Order: sequence, then structure tokens, then C-alpha cells
Amino acid sequence: QVQLVESGGGLVQAGGSLRLSCVASGRTFSNYNMGWFRQAPGKEREFVIGISSSGRTTSYADSVKGRFTISRDNTKNTVWLQMNSLKPEDTAVYYCAGDSTPFNIRRASGAYNYWGQGTQVTVSS
Repeated sequence: QVQLVESGGGLVQAGGSLRLSCVASGRTFSNYNMGWFRQAPGKEREFVIGISSSGRTTSYADSVKGRFTISRDNTKNTVWLQMNSLKPEDTAVYYCAGDSTPFNIRRASGAYNYWGQGTQVTVSS
């Protein structure tokens, strides 16, 4: 069992930056591919970015390429989402998620076993 806790959300002006953190409990964090998803009001939850269990491979949604990066430290059971050049359309609740199946980084939310509670990111224009 893994529990995920996100932090770092907030209100930022367009063009600004935020760094989200996700801390995992449990001893098997290093076995999980990790992803960040987001859900805006009235929209479905969507994949943003993911990282393999080793940290060697990442995958990005086209909408965030060149602006967002993901990293992890398996010794700290932590994954980070660095968001730069934020846009109002990035406004959403951001969720950290863990996928225990050791395949490629998957983009379907149903593939992820564990979820955090979410953290709100609001980008003002």
C-alpha cells in the first residue's frame, strides 16, 4: 500500500512558476512509475507528465512540453513537478499518481493504482 501526499499548489500569475511535491509512504516507491494528472472544472482528468520508476524515462503531454519537468528521488520517496511559464489554462487540481505495473509510462488514469488528494493550482491572467 502506498499513500501519496501532494503539496506546493497555489495562486500564481501567468508566466510564473510553481513546484509541486509528492511524498509517498511505503517501501516500494522505487518500483512505481509516477505520474501527474490534472482536472479542471467541468473537464475530465488528464495526463500531464510521467516518470519511470528509475527516473531515466519521462513522458509529457504536448500541452506542457518545454514548460513542465518531472523528477524524482527514490531515496526520499518524492517526485516533483516543476511548472514554468504557467498559463491560465494550466489552472486545475493536480494529482500525483503511482502505477505499480512495470511497463512503459502510461497515460490512462485507470492504469494508476494510487492517488494523492490533489493540490489546487490557479494561474491568473
